[in-house]
Amino acid sequence: MKSRRKLLFTACALVAATSSLAQPSGRMRVVGVLGNSGTEPFRFFVAALAERGWIEGRTVTFVYRGAEQGYEAFPERARELVALPVDLIIVTAGVTAALAAKQATSTIPILAIGVADPVKFGLVTSLARPGGNVTGFASTATDWGKYLELTREVIPGLQRLAVIANPTNVGYADYVAANEAGARQLGMKLQMIKVSQASDLAVAFDAMTRERAEALVFGPDRVFIASMTEILARAQALGLPVFAPVRLAAERGALLSYGLDARTMLLHAAAYADRLLKGARPADLPVEQPTRFELVVNLKSARALGLKLPQSLLLRADEVIE
Repeated sequence: MKSRRKLLFTACALVAATSSLAQPSGRMRVVGVLGNSGTEPFRFFVAALAERGWIEGRTVTFVYRGAEQGYEAFPERARELVALPVDLIIVTAGVTAALAAKQATSTIPILAIGVADPVKFGLVTSLARPGGNVTGFASTATDWGKYLELTREVIPGLQRLAVIANPTNVGYADYVAANEAGARQLGMKLQMIKVSQASDLAVAFDAMTRERAEALVFGPDRVFIASMTEILARAQALGLPVFAPVRLAAERGALLSYGLDARTMLLHAAAYADRLLKGARPADLPVEQPTRFELVVNLKSARALGLKLPQSLLLRADEVIE
C-alpha cells in the first residue's frame, strides 16, 4: 500500500511539474481584439488558447474594440488598442480592419484571421514570408462563383439572383467582379445591391421585391453578419431562400451556408497566438490558406420554402439541420 501511495504521489508530482512548465510565465498579457468579438466562434478561440495555458483573467486579458457604425471607425479603434498598449492584436473583421491595425502600429504583432488576399491588399509581402508585423489566415481560396452554382443546383430554373455587397469594404470590387463573372457563366440576371450599413437593408429588400428576386446571397461582411437576424427575417417575409457564408446563418434559418470551417481555422489561430505571445515574430510565421470549407443545409427552411433539395447536395453537406 505504501509503495502504491508513493507511486501515485510521484506520478501526480510529475504531472504537476509538466503542467507548470507548459504554463506561460511572467506578467499578464493583454490581447486586443479588433472586430467581431464575443461571438460563439471567438469564444471557441479563447477556449483553445486556454488549453495552451493562456487563461482569461489569469494569464491573459482580452480587450475588445468593434466598429458597429461602419468600417470607417476601425482606424480610431486600432489606435485605441495601440495606446493601451496591448501585446498582440487579433483582427476578426476582415482585411479592412487588418489594414487599419497595420497603419496604427508597425511593432505590435498582428494576427489577422480570415482576411481576403493579404498580399494584394498590402498586409504582407508574401504568404510564405510575411515580412512585417502581420501574419494570420487568408480567405483567398474562397470561390464566390460557388454560391451562384449552389443557388442554381438548389433551384434549377433560377434566373434572378440578388446579392448584397458593402461598398466600404476594400474587397468590394473583387466581390462584385467575381459574382458578375459567375452570373454570366450561368446565364443569370444578377442584382447587385449596395448595403454599407444596417439602415440600408429596408431599401435593399424593396429593390429585391421590385426586381422579383428569386434568392438572396450575402458574403462574409461584418455588417451583414451583425445584421443577420434582420436579413433572415426580411427574406423569410418575402419567401426568399438565403445562401450565406457562415454556419450560424444556416442554424438561424438560411437555406444553406458555405464557407471557411471557422473552428478549424480558430484552432490554428490559437496555436499562432500562443507562439506570438511567447515571442515569435510574425515575419517568421507564414500566412496559412484555408484547406477546409463547410456546407450546412437547413432542411426545415427548405420545407418552409417548398423546395425539394437534391439528394446529391444533402450527401455532400457537412451537416443537415432537420
